[in-house]
Amino acid sequence: MATSCCDNETRFEGLSHDYKRRLWVVIAINAAMFLVEMVAGALAGSRALQADALDFLGDTFTYGITLTVIGAPLRTRAWAAFAKGVSLTMMGLWVLGTTAYYVLIVGLPRAEVMGIVGFLALAANVTSVLILMPYKGGDANVRSVWVCSRNDAVGNIAVMMAALGVWGTASRWPDLIVAAIMAALFVASSVQILRRSIAELRSPEAAIART
Repeated sequence: MATSCCDNETRFEGLSHDYKRRLWVVIAINAAMFLVEMVAGALAGSRALQADALDFLGDTFTYGITLTVIGAPLRTRAWAAFAKGVSLTMMGLWVLGTTAYYVLIVGLPRAEVMGIVGFLALAANVTSVLILMPYKGGDANVRSVWVCSRNDAVGNIAVMMAALGVWGTASRWPDLIVAAIMAALFVASSVQILRRSIAELRSPEAAIART
């Protein structure tokens, strides 16, 4: 999915009323799941759930920015993608820092809550992917939507694996390890978005718009 999007030659820029309607639906889904996972993560004492909740929040803003700059000049869209890449980096570093801090906290997360909410989050993300499936290629702005979608799917599966690990080992380490992996995924994804946006900023089209 990620490769086909990155290599797509049509350079879809989001100029479609149907695409915009689909983005609005996905924004609503992600905002709702951010609230659900943040509350469930706090109640269950799960860092992995809270990390995944932040992923939903990041997606909500990412899709919102994508929607806002649709139809704007390439330079504007590339800068928007660049800003999203920076925000993903900051999010990943925050999760890494707080995960390291919570290693010192005693107490197990509630595996059953992690598993149930992780499954709900996976269902929400699969729904989002299906909604956006007809528009899976494009510029850095549209591309960032698919990077986030990939993060979501991997993150949800990882949360459910963490829940199984917590239940099987009676240890919080599976939860903390998964949260750290998800943080690393945020940073890796941000690098992809930043590289694509920088390439677009250096493109001849962007240079002409600047003059």
